[in-house]
Formats: sequence, structure tokens, C-alpha cells
Amino acid sequence: MYKTILVTLDCTPTDRAIIDHVKLLAGAMQSRVVLLHVASGAPAQYHGPNAAGQEVEESRGYLDRVQAEFVSAGIVAESELACGEPVKEIVNWVQRKRPDLVAMSTHGHHFVADLVLGTTAIRVQHSISVPMLLLRAK
Repeated sequence: MYKTILVTLDCTPTDRAIIDHVKLLAGAMQSRVVLLHVASGAPAQYHGPNAAGQEVEESRGYLDRVQAEFVSAGIVAESELACGEPVKEIVNWVQRKRPDLVAMSTHGHHFVADLVLGTTAIRVQHSISVPMLLLRAK
């Protein structure tokens, strides 16, 4: 059913909920997992894929560690680091690669905070036609 699952990560403890859930789902479905993080700091915004610096290096290291975690669980996994505005980059990735499912953790703000903050998850959800799995972080 889900050949390819895109898991968006923000490199925070919030990710743990979706990582653990998708490991179970991907293992059961024999899915391929693509981990995507969008670096959004100043170097990433201005230099795009050629960005360097602490944020980019830490993000790459984080993605490598999470990818290894999936691989050690017997799940085919790859990772990608995008640079720029997270909603735009996630939506562009989904439109180009057409995964079967997009999975992300949410921070669990209440409705009013979501309206004010304009969460990434809500904005992505309204911009794509691919099914989404949103899991509230613990």
C-alpha cells in the first residue's frame, strides 16, 4: 500500500514519535523510507544546496543517524537535506517525487496557537494531495 513513505524531520525530540511509528509501519508494509529535513537558517536560505555551517553539518549528521536506525531495523531508507523555507521545500519534494504517504510529527499546539503560528504540518497538508500521517509528539 505504501511503497514510499516520506518522513519529514525537524531535528528535535519531536521527531521521535514519528520515527518510532514509521519504523513499525514501514517494517510491516515493506516500505522504502525517505527522511527529509529542511535547513532553514540564514546560510541555508541564502546558499541553498551549497550551504555550509553548523546547522547544515548537524542536520546531515542527524539524518545519517536516523537513517542508520531504519537500516538496522531492516528498512530501506535514504535521507535528503533541503535548504530554504520548510513548507515550500516539502511541498516541492512531494510534487516531484510523489511518495505514497507523508509522515510528520506535530508539536501539539492547541487550535488557537496553530492558527497564529501557521504550523508546517497544516500548511503542507493543505498544499498536497498525498495522504498524510500526522502524529502528535509526546
